[in-house]
Amino acid sequence: MKNSSYNKIAGKDTARLIAISDGVFAVALTLLVLEIRVPFLQSIQSEQDLINEFLTLKSKFLVYFLAFMTTGIFWVGHSAQYKHIEQSDRNLNWINLLFLLTVTFLPFTTAFLGDYMHFKFAIAVYWFNIFLMGLMLYINWIYACKNNLVNTETKDLVDKPLKQRIIIAQTLYLIGALLGFINPYLGIAMIIAVQLNYAFAFFLEKK
Repeated sequence: MKNSSYNKIAGKDTARLIAISDGVFAVALTLLVLEIRVPFLQSIQSEQDLINEFLTLKSKFLVYFLAFMTTGIFWVGHSAQYKHIEQSDRNLNWINLLFLLTVTFLPFTTAFLGDYMHFKFAIAVYWFNIFLMGLMLYINWIYACKNNLVNTETKDLVDKPLKQRIIIAQTLYLIGALLGFINPYLGIAMIIAVQLNYAFAFFLEKK
């Protein structure tokens, strides 16, 4: 009985969920750039040497931009859900925390991809991280809807678009990962293109 009572009162505050989520996203965004390290070589004797060393970081900058966009897209998606999730419970708290767990992996998988971009396994690891983020965000929304934690006035209006956005995005990310097995830069370019579209709706009707 005590456990039942505790379960009924625990995790009701969505404000704390939003606060810790924003904090985790902020830290993840900050950690991403720390993987780009300033060249420090005694062999640098001229401007050209420095330029050449700077250019060797191009893959790091590319992956950083990719991961920054990834983090931003999921932060926006999370924010969109909690615009309509008005209540919470203990289970939703833990689903959200597991989602944040996948977010905290992103700096590592980004660094891993940046160091081993030409290996298929590195691309697969990064894609799997994105897949887990999308999966947990989808589960978060499904659980909230099934347990009547979503605003009843807007639920019917936003339910389908929010679910479709995740499913379509994950499908396109998978295509990008598969292209990455052919050519790493082609795969990354595909994923970035998907993210830019989701960020600015170039090919989606704005309403």
